[in-house]
Amino acid sequence: MKFTHISAAVLASIALLQGSAFAQTAGAKISDGVVKIGVLTDINGPFMDNVGKGSIVATEIAVEEFGGKVLGFPIEVVIADHQNKADIASTKAREWLDRDKVDAVTELGNSAVALSVMRIAQEKNRMSIVTGAGAVRISNEDCSPNNVHWVYDSYALANVGTKSLVKRGFKTWYYLTADYAFGHSLEGDGKRFIEDAGGKVVGTSRYPFPGNDFASYILKAQESKANAVAIATAGLDLQNAIKQGREFGLGAGGQVSVAMLMSIMDVHGLGLKNAGGMMFAETFYWDRDDDSRQFADKFFKKMKRMPTALQAGQYSAIRTYLKAIEQAKTDDVAEVIKTMKTMNINDAFAKNGKLRDDGKMIHDMYLVKVKTPAESKKPWDYYSIEETVPGNEAFESLSQSKCSLVKK
Repeated sequence: MKFTHISAAVLASIALLQGSAFAQTAGAKISDGVVKIGVLTDINGPFMDNVGKGSIVATEIAVEEFGGKVLGFPIEVVIADHQNKADIASTKAREWLDRDKVDAVTELGNSAVALSVMRIAQEKNRMSIVTGAGAVRISNEDCSPNNVHWVYDSYALANVGTKSLVKRGFKTWYYLTADYAFGHSLEGDGKRFIEDAGGKVVGTSRYPFPGNDFASYILKAQESKANAVAIATAGLDLQNAIKQGREFGLGAGGQVSVAMLMSIMDVHGLGLKNAGGMMFAETFYWDRDDDSRQFADKFFKKMKRMPTALQAGQYSAIRTYLKAIEQAKTDDVAEVIKTMKTMNINDAFAKNGKLRDDGKMIHDMYLVKVKTPAESKKPWDYYSIEETVPGNEAFESLSQSKCSLVKK
């Protein structure tokens, strides 16, 4: 999607009618005369339903709400598929930043991809906006002054998603974990919270990501006799693991399977018959309030389905980025992030949101329960929100941070 640069003659004509608007545009400092956003996402891989085309559409909705321009300068969106490979992502990011003068690279739904692109963006003094990856280190020990981390991290997911289940009697746990950065984070953080709540992790199996045959890992989990089997992966891998677990009888005899990261598309793919009753941490639900429903309606008209949390977060992040450019009157990275940190973020995705010094945007999170077929009253009526957890309780505190940007 491209928007044509507004000519000086046209701007001059507008100025005669709207002097104040033209004065704002004339005072703006926009590099190369265009704000260019690169959406680097998983278009055809295991995360494509959770991010992919939906995250591109979410970006377009945010841009459309600005009328395709900010401060009178056009907004251009370019897209590419990182294929869940850090080397491919790095090559594309360098091409965008060096040749195409992209101002911000965003989405980055894979933690290894995100970490590699963040380093390049900092090297080139451009901005990275991570909405699709959740490794804690993105805004902790590997934090960058040029990066914001928007939707969630594995600490918050594990914190909100495990403690309540331990309290409900699921004391022993077995982990089936994707063998890459985000899977490791989910497992490590979950183990911490399980033990803090009085539970114990009795075993772990790690599988090569992405994967499609989980039989041997499921059998090991069953043999462990753990109360709960935590599946620490996402996307199509998560759906396949849950389906195969059902086929092997995982969940029989009181043993339950628990998703460490689940989205509305996972529930949709599994169906309420398979997913009903599962509880997990979420950051967004389309039917939460009027703001979420308004965005979901725009998204549905384009995609014919409801948005995931990552897609809603992408919309929120781009909308906030453009607002910050508008307020700062520049697309300079330092000024934009400084401005973003002054904002109170309440939109379709985030409630009580605030961007911290480490680049992490903290916000309310939710413990949700998947409805059964009998409880669901309309299409996409999938969740009941059981508990709202404030951001300062859900996310790791700055006092524990290893981020070099945090002053202690």
